[in-house]
Amino acid sequence: MLLDLIKIFIPALLSFAIGIGITPILSHELYARKMWKKSAGKGSDAPLFNKLHEHRETGTPRMGGIVIWFSATLAVFAVSAAGAIANVPLLAKLDFLSRDQTWIPLTALLIGAVIGLVDDMLEIQGIKDNRAGGLSLKKRLLIVSAVGILLGLWFHYKLDVVSVGLPFLGELYVGTLIVPLFVLVILAVYSGGIIDGIDGLAGGIFAVIFGAYGAIAFFQAQINLAAFSAAVVGGILAFLWFNIPPARFYMSETGSMALTLCLSVIAFMTDSLGDGEGLFALPLIALPLFATSASVILQRLYRRLFGKKLFVISPLHHHFEAIGWPSYKVTMRYWVLSVIFAIIGLTLTLVS
Repeated sequence: MLLDLIKIFIPALLSFAIGIGITPILSHELYARKMWKKSAGKGSDAPLFNKLHEHRETGTPRMGGIVIWFSATLAVFAVSAAGAIANVPLLAKLDFLSRDQTWIPLTALLIGAVIGLVDDMLEIQGIKDNRAGGLSLKKRLLIVSAVGILLGLWFHYKLDVVSVGLPFLGELYVGTLIVPLFVLVILAVYSGGIIDGIDGLAGGIFAVIFGAYGAIAFFQAQINLAAFSAAVVGGILAFLWFNIPPARFYMSETGSMALTLCLSVIAFMTDSLGDGEGLFALPLIALPLFATSASVILQRLYRRLFGKKLFVISPLHHHFEAIGWPSYKVTMRYWVLSVIFAIIGLTLTLVS
């Protein structure tokens, strides 16, 4: 037990230290190259959004998510290399880079990071595929769907995943439907990435979510997966250190896509592969993400059906700003709710 805990805490601390160490260099480069949006347009809500955020959107660099995935990835390989090179048995036991638990979520993290980085670069350079710049939403959803199909096929044909866990009921056989289910889940989680809109908001929420799944993996004896989740949390906390108000940079697509793709994979890995119900717990643990994307959908449907807005502005966190809540109050209350729902989801998973 003690060794397992050390195996989890070391990557978290190392990832955090790496993130804190590289941020001054990254931050300098982002500001020197003026890596921020040239306009703060947000479609039909642009006037109100600009009133709330324009001075921050067009003067604060993007791509802060690099801190997260770079720190976590470097921590993973650093611990593995230390175990392989040093002739110290303890270091070898701390290595958590494994084919069955670590490689797949790490791959998802890096795929999302690269795709998101390309989108951020296009947006910053003013290469527009849509009004907001960067890749259009349609193209991003197609890319995420393609990644979901490939991952779903891997889970089904390589890992023999044919069922999902249900609390108190055991496993539900779904067969090849696991592939479209994977696509639906990854799209739903990815859509929640738009929560990256207020200083400190996304970082705090993602830290809680990955922490909860790290706990689930730990209690299901998936120690390597728990250690990987801890490494991601360490990277997120390093990013959050510099993202709290006033934010030095924003997570942007390279961070949100990396984290949402990785989270989707971890949810499936803590499900039938871990003899658990990690997928069932996802709507609870990640409720802030789903509520955010749902608010955008509801806003559009309500406007189409009734010709007026349901919220002052969407996504939901901007609605609270628009009605007078200070941004720091929105952020902190979201953090509190994230912890509450993570505890509920974790408890439901562990007692079933």
